Amino acid sequence: MQQIDTSEVRRWDRHGRRHVVRVGRTGGRRTLSCDTCGWRRGAQFLPWLKAEEHLAGAHQATVDPAAPGAAQRATPAEG
Repeated sequence: MQQIDTSEVRRWDRHGRRHVVRVGRTGGRRTLSCDTCGWRRGAQFLPWLKAEEHLAGAHQATVDPAAPGAAQRATPAEG
């Protein structure tokens, strides 16, 4: 029986919207799928980097929630 593992890459855009690409693994095969737009792709190497590239290119979502100070950068500036 094959084991299925799933992780996700989360980023926020400059408007504070959350975007997620899920990285699924079945055996040695990895599949990427975007919750926002439905984009899907197989990835043999560096799936998390490809997920980040999709989020930045398709959704302009570059704010990493795990990075220090991410909450301040995700909030639009007043003024």
